[in-house]
Amino acid sequence: MFTAIGNTPRDYAWGSTTAIAEFRGSEASGGPEAELWLGAHAGSPAQVLDAASVGHADLAAWIEAAPEQALGARLASDGARLPFLLKVLAAAAPLSLQAHPTPAQARAGFAREEADGVPLTAYDRNYKDEFHKPELIVAVSDTFDALSGFRPLSEVRGVLEVLRAADAAAPEPDPGALDLLESRLSGEHALRDTVEWLLRDGRGGDTGEASWVIGRVTALAASETALASPYAPSFETVGALAEAYPGDPGVVISLLLNRVRLVRGEALYLAAGNIHAYLDGLGIELMAASDNVLRGGLTPKHIDVTELVDVLDFTPIAAPYLTPLEVSPGVVAFRPDVPDFELYRVEPVTDVARVAIDGPAIVVVEGDGVTVRGGTGASVSIGRGESVYVTPDEGELSIAGPGIAWIATTGAGTTSAG
Repeated sequence: MFTAIGNTPRDYAWGSTTAIAEFRGSEASGGPEAELWLGAHAGSPAQVLDAASVGHADLAAWIEAAPEQALGARLASDGARLPFLLKVLAAAAPLSLQAHPTPAQARAGFAREEADGVPLTAYDRNYKDEFHKPELIVAVSDTFDALSGFRPLSEVRGVLEVLRAADAAAPEPDPGALDLLESRLSGEHALRDTVEWLLRDGRGGDTGEASWVIGRVTALAASETALASPYAPSFETVGALAEAYPGDPGVVISLLLNRVRLVRGEALYLAAGNIHAYLDGLGIELMAASDNVLRGGLTPKHIDVTELVDVLDFTPIAAPYLTPLEVSPGVVAFRPDVPDFELYRVEPVTDVARVAIDGPAIVVVEGDGVTVRGGTGASVSIGRGESVYVTPDEGELSIAGPGIAWIATTGAGTTSAG
C-alpha cells in the first residue's frame, strides 16, 4: 500500500529561507524552514494527504490504530512504533553542539526524570523518550559543512601551535590564555576535562578564566597567521560561531572537533556519544525516532553539563564518514551499524531499479518525478519534493523515472536492477 504523506517544515531560526522550498518545488514561506519531518514522531507526525484512505489524518494516529497494516507483524509486536524518522534538513546557520545517548543511557535517563516528576515539556528535561538517536546525514547541496567527533590529539596540538604563532605575531602578545588552555589539554583525560571546564566556567559571564581563553582564541582565530594555516576552515568556523554566539564555550570546543565538508552524495554517521553540529547546507537526514538531545553550547536552550559529559564519547576519531555501498547501477545504500534504519538513493538508470524492503518505508523524491511499483502490483507516481509511506507488504519496490528517490526503511534489504 502506498499512502501520500506531507508536512509543514519546522521553522527553527537556523533554517534556510529557500533550500527546502527549492527541494520541494514550492513557494517559500518567507521565514526559516529548517527541517521537514517525514515519520510518525509525536513532535511533528507526517500528515496523511488522503486521510479517508486510512481513516486517520496523520501517520502516528494510523500506526496506533492499525499497527499490523502500517508496520507489519514484526514491528507491530515489537513496540508498535516506526523506528526511524526521515528529515530534509536545511541549515543556514550553525545548529547547537549536541550528542545523543546510547539505548541504556536513554532508558535510564528517561526513567530517572519520570521518577523525579520532571514534565516532558519542561525547559530542563533531557530525556523526552527512552530511545537512542543515532543518525546519518547525506549532502544534497553541493557542499554540507559540519563539526563531528573529537579530532585526533595530534591535530589539536597542531591547532595550538598555530594559535601560539598567531599570538607571538600579535602587536601585544598574551600567551597566558593559551598556556591555560594547553595545561587543561595535557592531563590523562584531556578532552573530557577541557570540555567540562569550558562549559562550567565559560558560561558564567566574562569573569572566569575560561571566558578569558574564549576571548583570546576568538581574536587569534581571525589573524592572518591562523587563516593562512592548514586549519583555516576551523578558524573560519570559530569566527562564524563567535559572531552568532559571542563568548560561548562552543567557540573553543569547535577547535577540538573534526571540521568536515561533505560534497554532494557524501555522508556522516553519528553514533551515540558523538558530539556534532551542522553548520550549513541541505541534506537528507535519517535517524532513530527519538527526541533525546544533550546540548553543549551554541544554543539558548538548556545545557546539562553533567549529563552531557556522561553521554559524550571523548575518544578521538577521524571524521565519521559513512561510505555508501553500490548495490546495483544507480542504487546505493547507506547502512549504519544499527537495525533502526537504512537509506537508499536511487538515481535514474536505463532500466528499472529494484529495492527490497522487509519493513515499512518512506520515499521522498528529489528533482523530477518517479514511478514506484510495489510487490502487490500497486503503483504510485511521486513528483518533485513529494513523499509516500509504503507498507511492508509491498516487499520489493521497482523505481523508474528521471528523478532521484530517497528511500528510508528498516533492516538490511537487498537491491537489484533489471
